[in-house]
Amino acid sequence: MFFTLQHTDSLSAARAGVVHTDHGDILTPIFMPVGTDGTVKLIHRRELENDIHAQIILGNTYHLYLRPGTQIINQAGGLHRFENWSRPILTDSGGYQVFSLAQLRKMTEEGVHFSSHVDGRKLFFTPENVMDIEREIGADIIMAFDECCPGTADRTYAKASMERTHRWLDRCIARFDSTSDLYDYRQHLFPIVQGCVYTDLRQEAAKRLRDLDRDGYAIGGLAVGEPTEQMYEMIEVVNDILPATKPRYLMGVGTPWNILEAIERGVDMFDCVMPTRNGRNGMIFTMNGVMNMRNQKWADDFSELDPDGTCYVDHDYSRAYVRHLIQVKEGLGLSILSLHNLTFYLRLVTEARQHILQGDFKSWKTALIPQLQQRL
Repeated sequence: MFFTLQHTDSLSAARAGVVHTDHGDILTPIFMPVGTDGTVKLIHRRELENDIHAQIILGNTYHLYLRPGTQIINQAGGLHRFENWSRPILTDSGGYQVFSLAQLRKMTEEGVHFSSHVDGRKLFFTPENVMDIEREIGADIIMAFDECCPGTADRTYAKASMERTHRWLDRCIARFDSTSDLYDYRQHLFPIVQGCVYTDLRQEAAKRLRDLDRDGYAIGGLAVGEPTEQMYEMIEVVNDILPATKPRYLMGVGTPWNILEAIERGVDMFDCVMPTRNGRNGMIFTMNGVMNMRNQKWADDFSELDPDGTCYVDHDYSRAYVRHLIQVKEGLGLSILSLHNLTFYLRLVTEARQHILQGDFKSWKTALIPQLQQRL
């Protein structure tokens, strides 16, 4: 069994469960730190394991294919051994790059032609070679190759995009099922539900993917330009159809309040670059609200970084000192804020899980979200 559903909240669709992999169990709901290039930026492995308590991290197929390349990763014995990480890994397929690198790619029925953003060399991703690349990278959970449709797309484009994603998915499954796990552990393929913000398209995609009976499912193409309320609506539409016995992964979302709203709607797994990217830009999340550490108001504030909540890094660091590090562009400041944010995100989903199991998730989440959204 790949997923065990332990409890569902009586007042919402929020769930607590366990994803079982050969590299360890993952307690859900879970947030997965993003390690695009084989590392979570500015974070040491020991911090991921011992401070942040990350149960699973991400790698990106497109970026790892460019650098260091799958030959190097394979020689190392897979990404786990290459980056010295013993817990589960999930890899994105490069489908998001189809969206984000629109100026550097040409899409055809066969696949996607890219010009590398690093050195301009020509790349060609197909459903088949992406499955081979992800096998060689060696993630426990690998994503099907899809087109991430812009959230503002009209219905005609969204339908054509979804149908292309389904044709590519058929090819992904055929290749994945005809090949073996490359290393000494099992790999799992997640299809991705697309359909933009159109209810009938999302329903069609969710039903089609449900009938494939894979180990888990991802919800893609959200938080890419559409209004937040439409994102929540599409999550509800999809999760009403996806099987309760399989994990549901919302790709690339988002703020702490986005995550809590999605948990309420039945999502189990999350990833986003926001904790580390915002940290590198001087912003941190706390249980009392959002702090911009570049603001002058912190210049002579010698209190702890997060004294009223749970301080997620060394208590000796004051707000004034961290602001100073950010102002002089000292790497330690960026590392402190990134570490804080990631630990905050993991603590948040851990507390959400506890409240689901206790039966008071809905009231806890409703009271907490306005607090999280305050600007301090």
